[in-house]
Amino acid sequence: MKKNVLILCTGNSCRSQMAEAILNHDLSGKIRALSAGTRPQPKVANGAIEALKLAGLPFEGLYPKDVDSVMDEPIDLVVTVCDNAKESCPIFPRPVKTIHLPFHDPHGEPLESFLKVRDDIREKLVAAVKNELGI
Repeated sequence: MKKNVLILCTGNSCRSQMAEAILNHDLSGKIRALSAGTRPQPKVANGAIEALKLAGLPFEGLYPKDVDSVMDEPIDLVVTVCDNAKESCPIFPRPVKTIHLPFHDPHGEPLESFLKVRDDIREKLVAAVKNELGI
């Protein structure tokens, strides 16, 4: 049975979107990753889309979502990837394990920053999720 992982950030336009795509690709069949933001931006950052494309990762269908839109999902693990989201993490309808794994925010920076953050997420987040869920 797949575990549901929510990646929570503030704007849900960079880090959490890349994390969602990476987890759904690298842990396919084991988990279902979702992402949301406490204050979502209007669109996914172009740098995040380009970083995913360059790594051959899926990016179709990614869009910023408000955390309220996923509150009824059966979440098994919440990962906050920015300090602001950690501080404003909502209370879920049922107890859910939460971990904090912050990543640099590349928003507004050159593509190289997005690539570095993408690789950092892939290296650290995949391992952390596998460890937390016993995969």
